[in-house]
Amino acid sequence: MCGRYVSPGMADIEREFAVVGSRSLPAIVRHFNVAPTTQVPVIWQRAGQRELVLMRWGLIPFFAHGVAGSYSTINARVETVRTSPAYRGAWQRGQRCLIVAEGFYEWQVVPGGKQPWYIGCADQPLFAFAGLWDRSTPVGGEPLFSATVITLPASPLMAQIHNTKYREPAILSRAQCQTWLGGTPDEAFACLAPYPDALRSAWPVSPQVNNARHEGEALRQAVAGP
Repeated sequence: MCGRYVSPGMADIEREFAVVGSRSLPAIVRHFNVAPTTQVPVIWQRAGQRELVLMRWGLIPFFAHGVAGSYSTINARVETVRTSPAYRGAWQRGQRCLIVAEGFYEWQVVPGGKQPWYIGCADQPLFAFAGLWDRSTPVGGEPLFSATVITLPASPLMAQIHNTKYREPAILSRAQCQTWLGGTPDEAFACLAPYPDALRSAWPVSPQVNNARHEGEALRQAVAGP
Protein backbone atom coordinates (compact mmCIF):
# COMPACT_ATOMS: atom_id res chain seq x y z
CA MET A 1 0.00 0.00 0.00
CA CYS A 2 1.03 3.63 0.00
CA GLY A 3 -0.21 6.05 2.66
CA ARG A 4 2.45 8.76 2.76
CA TYR A 5 5.04 9.95 0.24
CA VAL A 6 7.44 12.71 -0.86
CA SER A 7 6.19 14.93 -3.67
CA PRO A 8 8.56 16.96 -5.90
CA GLY A 9 8.30 20.63 -6.81
CA MET A 10 6.95 21.98 -10.08
CA ALA A 11 10.26 22.69 -11.84
CA ASP A 12 11.49 19.13 -11.26
CA ILE A 13 8.22 17.64 -12.51
CA GLU A 14 8.27 19.77 -15.65
CA ARG A 15 11.86 18.81 -16.40
CA GLU A 16 11.55 15.09 -15.77
CA PHE A 17 8.12 14.41 -17.27
CA ALA A 18 7.81 16.93 -20.12
CA VAL A 19 4.43 18.32 -19.11
CA VAL A 20 2.49 21.33 -20.43
CA GLY A 21 -0.13 23.62 -18.94
CA SER A 22 1.41 23.94 -15.50
CA ARG A 23 1.65 27.74 -15.73
CA SER A 24 -2.05 27.97 -14.86
CA LEU A 25 -1.52 26.16 -11.57
CA PRO A 26 -0.55 27.63 -8.22
CA ALA A 27 3.09 27.05 -7.32
CA ILE A 28 3.68 23.38 -6.56
CA VAL A 29 6.29 23.05 -3.86
CA ARG A 30 8.14 20.02 -2.59
CA HIS A 31 6.45 18.18 0.29
CA PHE A 32 8.15 15.53 2.40
CA ASN A 33 5.05 14.10 4.11
CA VAL A 34 2.12 14.06 1.69
CA ALA A 35 -1.00 12.68 3.35
CA PRO A 36 -4.29 11.34 1.95
CA THR A 37 -7.12 13.73 0.97
CA THR A 38 -4.66 16.54 0.12
CA GLN A 39 -4.22 18.03 -3.36
CA VAL A 40 -1.32 16.32 -5.12
CA PRO A 41 0.40 16.79 -8.50
CA VAL A 42 -0.88 14.36 -11.11
CA ILE A 43 -0.07 13.97 -14.80
CA TRP A 44 -2.74 12.97 -17.28
CA GLN A 45 -2.71 12.89 -21.07
CA ARG A 46 -5.16 14.94 -23.11
CA ALA A 47 -5.12 15.37 -26.90
CA GLY A 48 -1.78 13.58 -26.97
CA GLN A 49 -0.08 15.94 -24.52
CA ARG A 50 0.90 15.44 -20.91
CA GLU A 51 -0.67 17.95 -18.54
CA LEU A 52 0.15 18.58 -14.90
CA VAL A 53 -2.91 19.04 -12.69
CA LEU A 54 -3.80 18.94 -9.01
CA MET A 55 -6.15 16.27 -7.70
CA ARG A 56 -7.42 15.05 -4.37
CA TRP A 57 -5.53 11.95 -3.20
CA GLY A 58 -8.33 9.48 -2.54
CA LEU A 59 -10.55 8.70 -5.50
CA ILE A 60 -14.19 9.76 -5.39
CA PRO A 61 -16.08 7.81 -8.08
CA PHE A 62 -18.09 9.71 -10.67
CA PHE A 63 -21.36 8.27 -9.29
CA ALA A 64 -20.71 9.55 -5.73
CA HIS A 65 -21.65 13.16 -6.55
CA GLY A 66 -18.48 14.51 -5.00
CA VAL A 67 -19.01 12.86 -1.63
CA ALA A 68 -16.16 10.73 -0.28
CA GLY A 69 -17.24 7.33 0.96
CA SER A 70 -16.54 5.80 4.34
CA TYR A 71 -13.93 3.41 2.90
CA SER A 72 -10.40 4.36 1.91
CA THR A 73 -9.78 4.93 -1.80
CA ILE A 74 -6.20 6.21 -1.65
CA ASN A 75 -5.07 2.83 -3.02
CA ALA A 76 -6.67 0.49 -5.56
CA ARG A 77 -5.66 -3.17 -5.54
CA VAL A 78 -4.41 -4.51 -8.87
CA GLU A 79 -6.44 -7.68 -8.32
CA THR A 80 -9.75 -5.77 -8.37
CA VAL A 81 -9.02 -2.44 -10.07
CA ARG A 82 -10.86 -3.56 -13.21
CA THR A 83 -13.92 -4.91 -11.37
CA SER A 84 -14.40 -2.88 -8.17
CA PRO A 85 -17.36 -0.48 -8.40
CA ALA A 86 -15.16 2.36 -7.16
CA TYR A 87 -12.55 2.00 -9.92
CA ARG A 88 -13.91 0.01 -12.85
CA GLY A 89 -15.53 3.04 -14.48
CA ALA A 90 -12.26 4.98 -14.43
CA TRP A 91 -10.43 1.92 -15.77
CA GLN A 92 -12.92 1.34 -18.57
CA ARG A 93 -12.74 5.00 -19.61
CA GLY A 94 -8.95 4.85 -19.73
CA GLN A 95 -8.54 7.46 -16.99
CA ARG A 96 -4.99 6.48 -16.13
CA CYS A 97 -2.52 8.97 -14.67
CA LEU A 98 0.94 9.38 -13.20
CA ILE A 99 1.23 10.38 -9.55
CA VAL A 100 4.73 11.77 -9.25
CA ALA A 101 6.98 11.12 -6.25
CA GLU A 102 10.56 11.09 -5.00
CA GLY A 103 9.94 8.27 -2.54
CA PHE A 104 7.37 6.91 -0.11
CA TYR A 105 7.10 5.73 3.47
CA GLU A 106 6.09 2.34 4.77
CA TRP A 107 5.79 0.97 8.29
CA GLN A 108 7.42 -2.23 9.55
CA VAL A 109 6.02 -3.99 12.60
CA VAL A 110 8.82 -4.54 15.11
CA PRO A 111 8.88 -5.53 18.78
CA GLY A 112 7.40 -2.62 20.68
CA GLY A 113 5.75 -0.83 17.79
CA LYS A 114 6.23 0.21 14.16
CA GLN A 115 9.38 1.42 12.41
CA PRO A 116 8.87 3.78 9.44
CA TRP A 117 11.02 3.28 6.34
CA TYR A 118 11.71 5.49 3.36
CA ILE A 119 11.76 3.77 -0.03
CA GLY A 120 12.96 5.28 -3.30
CA CYS A 121 14.20 4.21 -6.72
CA ALA A 122 17.98 4.09 -7.07
CA ASP A 123 17.70 4.63 -10.84
CA GLN A 124 15.01 7.35 -10.81
CA PRO A 125 15.32 10.40 -8.55
CA LEU A 126 11.72 11.17 -9.56
CA PHE A 127 9.31 8.43 -10.51
CA ALA A 128 5.62 7.84 -11.07
CA PHE A 129 3.10 5.69 -9.28
CA ALA A 130 0.55 4.12 -11.62
CA GLY A 131 -2.71 5.89 -10.84
CA LEU A 132 -6.33 6.25 -11.88
CA TRP A 133 -8.35 9.46 -11.77
CA ASP A 134 -12.02 10.26 -11.79
CA ARG A 135 -14.33 13.27 -11.95
CA SER A 136 -17.28 13.56 -9.57
CA THR A 137 -19.63 16.52 -9.38
CA PRO A 138 -21.45 17.51 -6.17
CA VAL A 139 -25.09 18.53 -6.49
CA GLY A 140 -25.01 22.17 -7.49
CA GLY A 141 -21.20 22.29 -7.21
CA GLU A 142 -18.06 22.26 -9.32
CA PRO A 143 -16.47 19.03 -10.60
CA LEU A 144 -14.03 17.40 -8.18
CA PHE A 145 -11.03 15.55 -9.61
CA SER A 146 -9.40 12.82 -7.53
CA ALA A 147 -6.90 9.99 -7.93
CA THR A 148 -5.77 6.71 -6.45
CA VAL A 149 -2.46 4.79 -6.41
CA ILE A 150 -2.61 1.19 -7.64
CA THR A 151 -1.00 -1.37 -5.33
CA LEU A 152 0.47 -4.83 -5.86
CA PRO A 153 1.53 -7.84 -3.80
CA ALA A 154 4.85 -6.97 -2.19
CA SER A 155 8.24 -7.90 -3.63
CA PRO A 156 10.60 -9.85 -1.33
CA LEU A 157 12.23 -6.63 -0.08
CA MET A 158 8.94 -4.84 0.43
CA ALA A 159 7.45 -7.86 2.19
CA GLN A 160 10.18 -7.54 4.81
CA ILE A 161 9.33 -3.88 5.34
CA HIS A 162 5.54 -3.89 4.98
CA ASN A 163 5.37 -7.08 6.96
CA THR A 164 1.67 -7.15 7.85
CA LYS A 165 -0.29 -6.47 4.65
CA TYR A 166 2.51 -7.32 2.20
CA ARG A 167 1.59 -4.67 -0.37
CA GLU A 168 3.48 -2.03 -2.34
CA PRO A 169 2.59 0.78 -4.76
CA ALA A 170 2.91 0.16 -8.49
CA ILE A 171 5.97 2.12 -9.67
CA LEU A 172 6.50 2.67 -13.37
CA SER A 173 9.83 2.74 -15.17
CA ARG A 174 10.37 5.83 -17.28
CA ALA A 175 9.79 3.76 -20.42
CA GLN A 176 6.45 2.52 -19.06
CA CYS A 177 5.02 5.95 -18.32
CA GLN A 178 3.83 6.60 -21.86
CA THR A 179 2.39 3.11 -22.17
CA TRP A 180 0.47 3.67 -18.95
CA LEU A 181 -0.92 6.97 -20.17
CA GLY A 182 -1.61 6.15 -23.80
CA GLY A 183 -1.43 2.41 -24.37
CA THR A 184 -4.26 -0.07 -24.71
CA PRO A 185 -5.84 -1.43 -21.52
CA ASP A 186 -3.93 -4.69 -21.91
CA GLU A 187 -0.63 -2.87 -22.51
CA ALA A 188 -1.20 -0.66 -19.48
CA PHE A 189 -2.15 -3.56 -17.23
CA ALA A 190 1.07 -5.35 -18.20
CA CYS A 191 3.01 -2.46 -16.63
CA LEU A 192 1.68 -3.34 -13.18
CA ALA A 193 4.50 -5.43 -11.74
CA PRO A 194 6.74 -4.99 -8.68
CA TYR A 195 9.68 -2.66 -9.23
CA PRO A 196 12.98 -4.60 -9.22
CA ASP A 197 14.39 -4.81 -5.69
CA ALA A 198 17.88 -4.32 -7.11
CA LEU A 199 16.80 -0.84 -8.25
CA ARG A 200 15.35 0.25 -4.92
CA SER A 201 16.82 2.22 -2.06
CA ALA A 202 15.38 1.84 1.43
CA TRP A 203 16.29 2.80 4.98
CA PRO A 204 14.61 3.35 8.36
CA VAL A 205 13.62 6.90 9.28
CA SER A 206 12.46 8.83 12.32
CA PRO A 207 8.99 8.29 13.80
CA GLN A 208 8.49 12.02 13.24
CA VAL A 209 7.01 11.06 9.88
CA ASN A 210 4.10 9.42 11.70
CA ASN A 211 2.55 12.86 12.22
CA ALA A 212 1.30 14.32 8.94
CA ARG A 213 1.85 17.84 10.29
CA HIS A 214 5.61 17.28 10.33
CA GLU A 215 7.51 18.43 7.23
CA GLY A 216 11.05 18.80 5.94
CA GLU A 217 14.02 16.96 4.48
CA ALA A 218 14.96 15.52 7.88
CA LEU A 219 11.95 13.20 7.76
CA ARG A 220 13.60 10.96 5.19
CA GLN A 221 17.09 10.97 6.66
CA ALA A 222 18.34 7.53 7.71
CA VAL A 223 18.34 6.53 11.38
CA ALA A 224 19.55 3.44 13.19
CA GLY A 225 17.44 0.48 12.23
CA PRO A 226 15.42 -1.84 14.49
